Amino acid sequence: MSAASEASTATRRLTVAQALVRFLANQYTERDGRRQRLIAGCFGIFGHGNVAGVGQALLEAGDDLRYYQARNEQAMVHTAVGYARMTNRLSTFACTTSIGPGATNMVTGAALATINRIPVLLLPGDIFATRAANPLLQELEDGRSFDVSVNDCFKPVSAYWDRINRPEQLISSALAAMRVLTDPAQTGAVTLALPQDVQAEAYDFPEDFFAERVWRVRRPAPDAETLAEAVELLRTASRPLIVAGGGVIYSEATEALRELAEATGIPVAETQAGKGSLAYDHLAALGAVGATGTHAANEIARDADVVLGVGTRWSDFTTASRSLFANPGVRFVNLNVAGLDAYKHAGLALVGDAREGLTALRGQLEGWSVAPAYRDEVRSLAAAWDDTVSAAYAANHAPLPAQSEILGVVNEVSGPRDVVVCAAGSMPGDLHKLWRTRDPKGYHVEYGYSCMGYEIAGGIGVKMADPSREVFVMVGDGSYLMMAQELVTAVAEGVKLVVVLVQNHGFASIGALSESLGSQRFGTRYRYRDGRTGQLDGDVLPVDLAANAASLGADVLRASGTAEFRRCLQQAIASLRTTVVHVETDPLAPAPDSRAWWDVPVAQVAELESTRAARADYETHKRDQRTYL
Repeated sequence: MSAASEASTATRRLTVAQALVRFLANQYTERDGRRQRLIAGCFGIFGHGNVAGVGQALLEAGDDLRYYQARNEQAMVHTAVGYARMTNRLSTFACTTSIGPGATNMVTGAALATINRIPVLLLPGDIFATRAANPLLQELEDGRSFDVSVNDCFKPVSAYWDRINRPEQLISSALAAMRVLTDPAQTGAVTLALPQDVQAEAYDFPEDFFAERVWRVRRPAPDAETLAEAVELLRTASRPLIVAGGGVIYSEATEALRELAEATGIPVAETQAGKGSLAYDHLAALGAVGATGTHAANEIARDADVVLGVGTRWSDFTTASRSLFANPGVRFVNLNVAGLDAYKHAGLALVGDAREGLTALRGQLEGWSVAPAYRDEVRSLAAAWDDTVSAAYAANHAPLPAQSEILGVVNEVSGPRDVVVCAAGSMPGDLHKLWRTRDPKGYHVEYGYSCMGYEIAGGIGVKMADPSREVFVMVGDGSYLMMAQELVTAVAEGVKLVVVLVQNHGFASIGALSESLGSQRFGTRYRYRDGRTGQLDGDVLPVDLAANAASLGADVLRASGTAEFRRCLQQAIASLRTTVVHVETDPLAPAPDSRAWWDVPVAQVAELESTRAARADYETHKRDQRTYL
């Protein structure tokens, strides 16, 4: 027998968990000749469902696959997502939990990852495959099948799901999991449910399973015929617009986008995930588009006759619930690596990598440009909006500052490569409109799932992915209370964050929405219950979130007003430790209006006059909604 034959038949006796950990430690991605670990490490919280399996395997592996301790199962998925997004989806983390609440705590994180098209590997423990001692602690007893467990909850929110009921199943399933994690068109949460008895079961795995394996992330080019049709559409357009989504940044296509915009004069608007595709002061940059967009981008979008969407999934916020693109003859060209997104709005589907597609369009549009008057209009609108931003940053609102002033201070004090992280509440909308981006990776707002609690955990992942950048976590009091405990993780791992904790005594964002819909901010303030009215409209609760942050190990600075906030922020930047800067703002101080709509249905009948008025306004906007055919 030859040496090659002997190597191919050699085996190693390991438990399923040991084999999986060793396999993960040898997986790499490669794109454009750059190679990195696919699985950078493993976050885990242990219970009876994984401590003797995956836990024991991680102990043996040591730094071959480094273990990181989290404080909440959902949060560790968010950290993995933050890391994966910062690495342009080329590297991520595994997350392991026990069966039961530990597993189901990850479902929210899985949904967030899959909705945002971000890879993360989930390894929840599961019930016994042998059913030797049913019903187990934390087992869901389903009368239809003994093969159902709580981990079946992951199926609709996972891009790939499997349960390893026999050791030999691990080989094909692990390879399939890596395929999905590294496929930009299909990626999301990948779940391998691991029955606790199977985790500890030994098997003779082939040595080849543990060989170093490189997953090359493809850059498919759009087909020539569709590309030619797209070029013809753009050449005949008088008011074209590019909408840059997250795919521009993940594909590292920002330079190709800039070259196309400069050569043709086509202006660029950005989604939440695509913000940073162009520097804010570029001559073709219109900023944010949609329900949380700028006046400049939305004015151009309303009259656009051809819209080139690049790497966007066309969410309702981007299209202002399909009311924004109002030109009766508007046509969409969708350059996207995922066919699901490329075919939306009856668009011409350019299925392919963003960088490859933009480069090809640039070549075939050589010599063509929009009219000079259109370029001038774009620049004039963008300049006017920049003046609006400056005014919002310097609002001098009293007695408490407006939230826009706090964002302005962070934007002005932060460096060009620093990163702002946010996820939920009113701040993502304000950041989308007002933040002046200077670097493609400088803006990190999770708005596909808009998950309260993502901020600190996601910020940890961002900082772990690139420690050279200062990371500013922007979080309101409502989101902070959802998942503050990850400050402990940041402190334990020495991951330095600057957390800006904005105190507004309640859910300011949903409060403003409630008021606009005629529901009078019901249930959105943090208040005592009033014994006379029976409602939560009494005095402000005596909650001290700064003291809470200090108790979790972070340094804390309390600021009153923008001048003191600036001094505290500069002190936090100079520190080597995670620092929380607490500042109170006026939740009723509005940010500049986007002049766009978002479809949130209002009660069709109501006793409240405020609700009836909101319904009338809703029906007016509803008439502008359309299907793009």
